[in-house]
Amino acid sequence: MRILYFAYGSNMSSVRLRSRIRSETVKVVGQAYLKDRKVLFNKLSTDESGKANLVESPGDVTWGVLYEMNDSDVEQLDRIEKGYQRIKIQVCQPDGETLEAVTYQSTQLTDDPVAYDWYKDLIITGAREHHLPQDYIAYLEQLPAKPDKTKSKPVH
Repeated sequence: MRILYFAYGSNMSSVRLRSRIRSETVKVVGQAYLKDRKVLFNKLSTDESGKANLVESPGDVTWGVLYEMNDSDVEQLDRIEKGYQRIKIQVCQPDGETLEAVTYQSTQLTDDPVAYDWYKDLIITGAREHHLPQDYIAYLEQLPAKPDKTKSKPVH
């Protein structure tokens, strides 16, 4: 079965997603947005940084990338996205069409919502790759980040 997956964090980068899911069946559908949510780096990570997460925010919009993949690919993402729960959402495409998709959201939150700079760069790279609106990219750019003192950075 084919499933639509809405990526709003580092998986917007197709290089990042393909490094995590080595499947020939993952297909980019295009841009999409989610109403009344915004992205913050408030998901508590095991590396002591914040990761992208969706929070309720009436009037705000979260842009992202819609991918089509097999349910086995989504099951693989379930194993990779530790600390997140898969949820069903309604996303809108730029032409106004509404589609059902899945995405990930976490209730494991940090009091220090700051991402590592390399992680934030992955998100911005993905947003630029898929030509998300410039004002949304500017929003992502102003989110807080800090240098990563460790040497273990994932594939860009």
